[in-house]
Amino acid sequence: MAVVARSGRGGGGSAFSSALRSFFSYRIFVSAMFTLLFFATASVLFSSHPAHLSDNSGIETTGRAYMHRTFLALKSDPLKTRLELIHKQASDHIMLVNAYASYARKLKLEISKQLKVFDDMAQNFSDVGVKPMYRTALFDSDGPVDEEILRQFEKEVKDKIKVARLMIAENKESYDNQLKIQKLKDTIFAVNELLIKAKKNGAFASLIAARSTPKSLHCLAMRLMGERIANPEKYRDEEPKPEFEDPLLYHYAIFSDNVIAVSVVVNSVVSNSLEPWKHVFHIVTDKMNLAAMKVWFKMRPVAGGAYVEVKAVEEFTFLNSSYVPVLRQIESANLQKVYLDNKADNETSETKDEKNMKSSGNTKHLSMLDHLKFYLPEMYPKLHRILLLDDDVVVQKDLTALWRVDLDNKVNGAVETCFGSFHRYAHYLNFSHPSIKDKFNPKACAWAFGMNIFDLDAWRRERLTDQYHYWQDLNEDQTLWKLGTLPPGLMTFYSTTKSLDKTWHVLGLGYNPSISMDEINKAAVIHFNGNMKPWLDIAMNQFKHLWTKYVDNEMEFVQMCNFGL
Repeated sequence: MAVVARSGRGGGGSAFSSALRSFFSYRIFVSAMFTLLFFATASVLFSSHPAHLSDNSGIETTGRAYMHRTFLALKSDPLKTRLELIHKQASDHIMLVNAYASYARKLKLEISKQLKVFDDMAQNFSDVGVKPMYRTALFDSDGPVDEEILRQFEKEVKDKIKVARLMIAENKESYDNQLKIQKLKDTIFAVNELLIKAKKNGAFASLIAARSTPKSLHCLAMRLMGERIANPEKYRDEEPKPEFEDPLLYHYAIFSDNVIAVSVVVNSVVSNSLEPWKHVFHIVTDKMNLAAMKVWFKMRPVAGGAYVEVKAVEEFTFLNSSYVPVLRQIESANLQKVYLDNKADNETSETKDEKNMKSSGNTKHLSMLDHLKFYLPEMYPKLHRILLLDDDVVVQKDLTALWRVDLDNKVNGAVETCFGSFHRYAHYLNFSHPSIKDKFNPKACAWAFGMNIFDLDAWRRERLTDQYHYWQDLNEDQTLWKLGTLPPGLMTFYSTTKSLDKTWHVLGLGYNPSISMDEINKAAVIHFNGNMKPWLDIAMNQFKHLWTKYVDNEMEFVQMCNFGL
């Protein structure tokens, strides 16, 4: 047992002595390293040569030259260390004063007096160091520093530092705020530039979307045409029904090449009418879409016993270039040149008014479908009244009361669109032209197409189609108005338009997101005029459901063409 105990104690002593030797060896190694580092540093400092001073730049205060002087000062004269510290403090304040002066110039502040003070102060700091008395006694001399001159130099420098600090303290908050304001202005400007660019790109993309035929519409037309070709016996033309000319019924005119849009207009009228069997719809389209339109209404007959007549523009044989000015102008090389020039301007100019871009670049205004509204009395000679509806409207109430509205022997019943100085005649017509200036009031209130009740008897009596021809011929060079049908409409029906209550026709659902739902719910007809048509992907979501609820989703081709409604 004793042997074991001794062995244990002996082993513990051996371990302790070993650890002690290791500790002392480590300390010796660290001491040796620090000693070598000290000698290396001293060697570098003593081997460096002092930089030569320039007569105009003052004493160098940074880098190896400053370290060398400081080291030598400690070795030779303690006052030189004090001199170096004073000089460095002065240099630091020179840089600070210059920085504030630079900020002031950048901010373009109206503080020319302060700028001069800052500049003078920086110059005074520099002048102190180059005064002959101080330079000779303090900087250029290799002998001991004169303590009296050093004290005077220190007092002068500290006085200037005190003034500089007071000046900076008084203006620091103002400068900081101005810098923040300037940075905020720069940020706002940059963001605004990005916003303007995004708006232009968005408007251009929206214009392209509005002018293009969506894939779903093209698909629907092709499917309907395919059905007609596959089953020709089912879609043979029928004899005209006598109801098409019965003046005692309620007649509607819809001119469009958009099958799904026309179907929505018809469905919305019938769904909200009290006596749908008394309603007759006269649909006119172009030759290319005639078969598709006929197949749709064959496959999906209108509910309630309403009547639908589908015709092509070409079936109205009196509408030829010898009678219709627009057809002559469409065929005219001059008009085509004007149209292409306007379109090119809109594609290259970024300063054009948005409305001009909408109207000038739209081929719809060169289509005869858009001008048919001026020939209603001749197209339907046996009718007394007819209601014109655009294909981008939705009817929400029974409209038969419009046939009982007293138009005061006027021709056109329409809702006025002016408010303040907006939507006046001056907005649509060129009043610098003498023919316009002499005949019309620039402050006259404009109205809208889209839902118009026309007294065809009064129209014939006033010979307004001839008036339309007169103005259209006069405008062949586009000097009275630009492309579009509203300006000639305003001129043709000037003083023969009866203003209707605004609840009959609410406009703007295709471009104005701020229309209230209360106003919409009270309206008899809502109009998706603008680029954001409800059948497009760019339609406004808050209004789109007002249109989609009248889409015939049970129609097989609508499902197959993926309208995404």
